[in-house]
Amino acid sequence: MKDVFVRLATDFLSALIFLAVYLVTDSVVLATSVAIATAIAQVIHARLKGRSLPFMTYASLGLVVVLGAATLLTHDPRFIFAKPAIAHFAVAVFMLRRGWMLRYVPPIVAETIPEYVTVAGYAWSALMLALGIGTIAVAATGDLKLWALYITVVAGGTKIAAFAIQLIAFRLIVASRIRAARA
Repeated sequence: MKDVFVRLATDFLSALIFLAVYLVTDSVVLATSVAIATAIAQVIHARLKGRSLPFMTYASLGLVVVLGAATLLTHDPRFIFAKPAIAHFAVAVFMLRRGWMLRYVPPIVAETIPEYVTVAGYAWSALMLALGIGTIAVAATGDLKLWALYITVVAGGTKIAAFAIQLIAFRLIVASRIRAARA
């Protein structure tokens, strides 16, 4: 579980850095430049540590650079605001693959209730799509405070709540199946 939150923080680090710098300096140019530098530094750091990086890391870097460049050219932070939405859409597409989630759950869950895990995987895809659409809608307003609230409280909180609900549901269903098998 800790790995999931570390990955999420890593994936959205440049957006969080952008937000922090923008709130402190009120400079779109500085915040965007620091966000781009952060994304590049993340990739360089991982490569220097010898870590192989998945496609999504490079895709995220590309988004930060392209959307950051658009932000710098137009002085409009909405381009950077849209980056989490694009990431949500990409993840939603990946999550449409049947059974993707089976490798992320404990073996007892994968063996006992694989059909529920598959349904949960599709539910996660729908959630990511909905959060991406919400992010685009909020980004279109150009309101930094609303965007920050949405990304941290709504998007982050929704994922944490969905994870908690899924964890409890899987535990209850697995326990029920094990009791039924013993009876």
